[in-house]
Amino acid sequence: MIFHSLDFVAFFLVIVTLYWRLPHRWQNHLLLVASYIFYGWITPWYLLLLMTSTTIDWWAARRMEQDPGHKRRYLALSLTSNLGMLAYFKYANFFIDNVGRMLTTIGLPTSPHVLKVMLPVGISFFTFQALSYTIHVYRGTLRARSSLLDVATYVAFFPQLVAGPIERASHLLPQFEKTVSITRPMLEEGVWLMLWGLFKKVVVADNLAPLADLAFGQSSHTAASVALGTLAFAFQIYGDFSGYSDIARGSARVLGFDIMWNFDLPYAARNLRDFWRRWHISLSTWLRDYLYISLGGNRRGPARTYVNLALTMGLGGLWHGAAWNFVVWGLWHGLGLCLQRAWHVHRARVATPPAPLTSAPTPTLTHTLNLTPTPTLRPMLRLLSWLATLLFVLYGWLLFRANSWHHIQSMTRACFHWSAPVWASSFALTLAAFSTPLILMELWQVRRRDRLVSLTLPPRWRGLLQGALLCGILLFWEKKQLAFIYFQF
Repeated sequence: MIFHSLDFVAFFLVIVTLYWRLPHRWQNHLLLVASYIFYGWITPWYLLLLMTSTTIDWWAARRMEQDPGHKRRYLALSLTSNLGMLAYFKYANFFIDNVGRMLTTIGLPTSPHVLKVMLPVGISFFTFQALSYTIHVYRGTLRARSSLLDVATYVAFFPQLVAGPIERASHLLPQFEKTVSITRPMLEEGVWLMLWGLFKKVVVADNLAPLADLAFGQSSHTAASVALGTLAFAFQIYGDFSGYSDIARGSARVLGFDIMWNFDLPYAARNLRDFWRRWHISLSTWLRDYLYISLGGNRRGPARTYVNLALTMGLGGLWHGAAWNFVVWGLWHGLGLCLQRAWHVHRARVATPPAPLTSAPTPTLTHTLNLTPTPTLRPMLRLLSWLATLLFVLYGWLLFRANSWHHIQSMTRACFHWSAPVWASSFALTLAAFSTPLILMELWQVRRRDRLVSLTLPPRWRGLLQGALLCGILLFWEKKQLAFIYFQF
């Protein structure tokens, strides 16, 4: 079931109506049943994977507290089951195919059997969310829950089940254990975010998707087609994924829950580290806290720090899909973060005695924007820093969207040969038409330093704005909906 479908609208209205009328002890039962219906709507057998992962993690966490002398063994069971399931369904064919190619290259031709494995929707998200629970219990920062119902509802919570945000057990799980108090501000925030998220998906992302497909599907490229196509994809993937995250947070708020913000105006970032504090925050902080820090972070010397950064980002790229362009995209960002860190270390040595660089704090869960300016940069330098960061990120999107290594080479070479295809002007006009509402809203939020700035409008103007968004959604609503991009991850 997808958010921008009539099935979900009917489903959500029924669930909300029942949820508000039930006493607390029955609300989690309803949410669990609703989440399983939501996830198994198209392919019911996916539920077996979700239930298996949940049951193993619940049992492993319980055993960690009952038998603390062997808790590493139970953590290993949780890691093996979740990552093993993820590796099999997501990477088995990728591994077999690449081994076959390698053997053929060295003169040992093979005919590998390709497994017909169907990738379960959202497996990358719910396995990471389940692992958050067992890792927290292992580290002693969260107690193991005796209620399988609460743990299962936390793992399967339908608003963010299939495409995040990847919630922390320490933040979301306790919310299922207390009586939910739904307030008017929660409802207002939830309704606004669902409308704005649907607008970003249905109006912006789905209308930019054909433009990106056109530009990246060309057999030959020019600098103009590469630039326009990459911009179209940059706005498409942002509108698509941040739109999903807004709908997820909005629907959770209507039910009385608080899930983390997943985006913080990433294209306003003035350096690459800042970009990753703003883009897919739930994944970047998950990788930082559970992978980068576990590898040693910056505690084992400069060389190991750079290796840890590159490895974390490379694996983060691979998390996105079983293809080498995702790995290259991750390593591209890893290289950028390493260079940025080296530059800051150099500046620190020149200016003051060396001081250790600490990890970024966990992002705030409020709607206040992360827009604190860098005090050491003059306005022109801040502008150049923002522009350089944006160009770096845009080339990363080229690597992310390209179909093959040959495709990457062809589009990169075309960047140095300026010419424009005949369709460039109409392409640019369409791109501007559908990206402008998103840009204007983002600029308004930046100026007011508030993601929920629309809720500060007088009721009449707020109603007009929400009505305009609804009209746009209804106008561009297609019977054949395009799936969210991150469903494939």
